[in-house]
Amino acid sequence: MTTESLAARGDAVRIDYADGRHDPSLWMKAHGVSREAAELHATSDVIDLHLDSFIWNRIFGYDLTKRHGRGILGARFMSQCDFPRALEAGLTGATWVITTNPLRTARGRSAAFVRNVARLRGLIEAVPEQLVLVRNASVYRAARAAGKHGAFLGIQGGNALDENLDALDLIPDDVILRITLVHLMSSKLGVTSAPVKVRGGGLSTFGRDYVRRLNEKRIFVDLAHINREGFFDAVAVHDPSLPLLVTHTGVSGVYPHWRNLDDEQLRAIANSGGTVGVMYQASFLGKGAAGRSVDAVLAHLEHIIQTVGEDHASLGSDWDGAIVAPPDIATCLEQPVLVQRMLDRGWKPERIKKVLAGNFLRVVALLRG
Repeated sequence: MTTESLAARGDAVRIDYADGRHDPSLWMKAHGVSREAAELHATSDVIDLHLDSFIWNRIFGYDLTKRHGRGILGARFMSQCDFPRALEAGLTGATWVITTNPLRTARGRSAAFVRNVARLRGLIEAVPEQLVLVRNASVYRAARAAGKHGAFLGIQGGNALDENLDALDLIPDDVILRITLVHLMSSKLGVTSAPVKVRGGGLSTFGRDYVRRLNEKRIFVDLAHINREGFFDAVAVHDPSLPLLVTHTGVSGVYPHWRNLDDEQLRAIANSGGTVGVMYQASFLGKGAAGRSVDAVLAHLEHIIQTVGEDHASLGSDWDGAIVAPPDIATCLEQPVLVQRMLDRGWKPERIKKVLAGNFLRVVALLRG
């Protein structure tokens, strides 16, 4: 029986996992981290802004409630995260993402979104003792106090709901926290940063209206993946009283790349009160060996901090988003290694806690409370 049908019947799944939050020595043994790093990780909120594992559930039936290994590809492209490993890694929250298939018609994409949000909610609701769907910072904190993982939901590709502006009303109960305006292909909303784009320009007129409607609905405008012109088009029409997000990216100040943000873009996000999540795709972090270490992730985070301050840097791994991460942080289980490397570089616990989750929670509270 599938997890979805269990959820529909009201049957619950209980996940068994090695709980490093109650016994940090488990992380010390598994990853060689210090007691200081393990205990800091165990006492911190840890939130990933972008997990793409649901896409493999849709395509291959990858059961998010089951603990997987690294798979036949050795944790390349997929098999990097699932609910049990997220819990075992000490992720207290994450944005679990519904990625849009751009080859469907606009009406077909809307219908697929309705099915997919119900499917993802069913997966989360099938594990009620350990996961809970959260919509804002206060509900997340209540989940955290109950010892549960707070699962935010996001959409990758605003063309999931672009038949018209009213299509955004298909989102049930404010359940979607953020929408990444464009993905790897240009759409009715605007132009991707990816080199596959087939036209110039930034945000369309419809894209600008879409940003305004997201502001009205208190849904984050996520500016990952959009081209530079479209990025600043969105900044120009965005409500200046609300924060912006870039959930998963690198920064050009460390490694110039079509996928990465420049310093002017970083300042635009910081000026809105928002935060920037650094992703773990090795080829976006550095050329060759330079990108194949967790230290590359730290270099991008440190550039954000040096440019706009430590209140605007976060984590957005993109695990399971067809990425190849540095080997020492290939799956979510290696998350404590990141904390160790932060300490090794002289980061204070206050900064570490901000980057692990504090900055994101502050930004969510600004938008939704």
